[in-house]
Amino acid sequence: MAPLSSAYAINGDVVNCRSGPGTSFSVVRTYKKGQDVSLTCQTVGTSVNGDALWDKTTDGCFVADYYVSTGTGNYVTGRCEGGSSPPSEGNGNGYCKKVNQAGLDLISRWEGFVASPRPDPVGLPTVGYGHLCQQKNCAEVHYSFPLSVATAQQLLNDDVPKYSSCLASYLNNRVTLNDNQWAALVSWVFNNGCGSAKSSTLVQRLNNGEDPSTVASQELPQWRMAGGHVLQGLVNRRADEVRLFKTASSKQAYPNCR
Repeated sequence: MAPLSSAYAINGDVVNCRSGPGTSFSVVRTYKKGQDVSLTCQTVGTSVNGDALWDKTTDGCFVADYYVSTGTGNYVTGRCEGGSSPPSEGNGNGYCKKVNQAGLDLISRWEGFVASPRPDPVGLPTVGYGHLCQQKNCAEVHYSFPLSVATAQQLLNDDVPKYSSCLASYLNNRVTLNDNQWAALVSWVFNNGCGSAKSSTLVQRLNNGEDPSTVASQELPQWRMAGGHVLQGLVNRRADEVRLFKTASSKQAYPNCR
């Protein structure tokens, strides 16, 4: 067994410690900001804001290293049994699924803050920043209602990797996107769902090698309907996503981080 590491402080307001190294695993316990945790080992799992390293605590559960003040994105203790090497820049699309702050701000702005579960404009129950409830009263959410802005933001951080991951799995490695382009598309997938994105003409055209700016400008505005009606809010959101997509950036996000 790997030796215990020193204690490290939790840097998120309320941080989930899960049964495995990923956001799809069940929540075992939560830690509060400033609470010290000691680590038994580390491994690679779901990327959280670009950091795919997960820390196993002495409580026997896994917490995203992004929320632990280890001071580095690399290992500070031994690898968990069966673990792999830590992620690094330029490590390929397996770890290049983060969304920049401009993208998170766009999603937050258009989803709007909802402190307790309630129906959205088309009647679907949501909470936080666009979290679609999977169980009655959003019982799968492990933050107390009403949410604070901070816990809603953390819930969004928990949710986003699902959509960035599925988008990465649909695009081939010939597609090249900077961080603003990537963030705009993740916002679109977050809003419309992975299944819709997978079968979309937008993804097909990108994979066929068409110019990304042309594709985004032509395809994103078409996603403006909900419940069989054109919603002005969706028209405006798509325009905002196109603007972000066209905002110049030298930072590549897909397929390789730089």
